[in-house]
Amino acid sequence: MPESLSAETLKQWLGHAHSFVADEDEQDLPAEMTPAAVLVPLVLRESGVTVLLTQRTAHLHNHAGQISFPGGRIDPEDTDHFAAALREAEEEVGLVATQIDIIATLPSYRTGTGFRIAPVVGLVMPPLNLKLDDFEVADVFEVPLPFLLDEANWQREKRELECEGGKVVREFWAMPWRDHYIWGATAAMLVSFKRCLDHGRARSS
Repeated sequence: MPESLSAETLKQWLGHAHSFVADEDEQDLPAEMTPAAVLVPLVLRESGVTVLLTQRTAHLHNHAGQISFPGGRIDPEDTDHFAAALREAEEEVGLVATQIDIIATLPSYRTGTGFRIAPVVGLVMPPLNLKLDDFEVADVFEVPLPFLLDEANWQREKRELECEGGKVVREFWAMPWRDHYIWGATAAMLVSFKRCLDHGRARSS
């Protein structure tokens, strides 16, 4: 994977990519799933493309304190998953739709907490002028895209969790970056993103 990916290259490769089935790191998935959408914000910095991520506040019911993309459940007033991802991004971190160029939707990802997530990839033009929702977002930061796409930075880990009926061992992807621990659904969606890019690059060559 090149050290630097341009906006045009990302559009080309994702445009040629076929859908993949994302890794289902969570097992024993609920029968009823709540539709949700996240924005995968690719920030077009002069120094290279970065991915904007948030850290959720510690008091939230679902995925408290975890690293995530801006997003949430699809509300009845949302026309589709694109509208939901853009609405959530503006509500959570202040990104506005006029500075986001939607270029792809990654394969959906289902979580053990009952969400079926549609990851929407968008190119974001600086300046960002972020305004965080203090109730949901504790922090926001950017990670260089080449770091997240480099498989040398991926880890496959296990964790024992308390579930109904006792303890179970889960396997999941992790991508530690500085003092941030990117794991679970967010890491799995980044793995899916890399695989889509690889497939699109092969088809476009």
